[in-house]
Amino acid sequence: MSFPAGVFYVFAALAVVSALGMVLNLRNTVAGAMCLVVTMISLAGIYVVLEAHFVAVLQIMVYAGAILVLFLFVVMLLNLRSDAFSPPRSRIAKLAGVALGVWALVGFLGLLPGALPPIAQISPTFGSYRDVGLSLYRTYVVAFEVTSFLLLAAIVGAVVLAKRRLS
Repeated sequence: MSFPAGVFYVFAALAVVSALGMVLNLRNTVAGAMCLVVTMISLAGIYVVLEAHFVAVLQIMVYAGAILVLFLFVVMLLNLRSDAFSPPRSRIAKLAGVALGVWALVGFLGLLPGALPPIAQISPTFGSYRDVGLSLYRTYVVAFEVTSFLLLAAIVGAVVLAKRRLS
């Protein structure tokens, strides 16, 4: 096995283990968010191994940075002191989640053989900074601006809900 393949498998295993840690950690939401950070960083490492450096930087900046800070802000804003589920109910939720995951995996593996199209040739500039910028600010500018307004409304709503009393 080559060194890049070994690094890929290490990052992939770390991503899977930390994602499971995030999903199965029902009692401590901050620890679940920290597992999500490890998942995002390991995905960025996978992108680096695959030589998609721009996507790796975006993964760190957008997901591990901005989105996760927003998650932690909401978790701290809600200030949950007690468990939402009692321990027996939490076990039922975990078992239901595992059963649903196994069912989805079996269904996915059943569809996989013959579902993959042939590999298409892509241009050498595909995914470059210039192409992403042109696509984002020409083709998808309306969706980009709508998303920014939705995020702004969510932040204003969170601040209003967090205020104890309106003056």
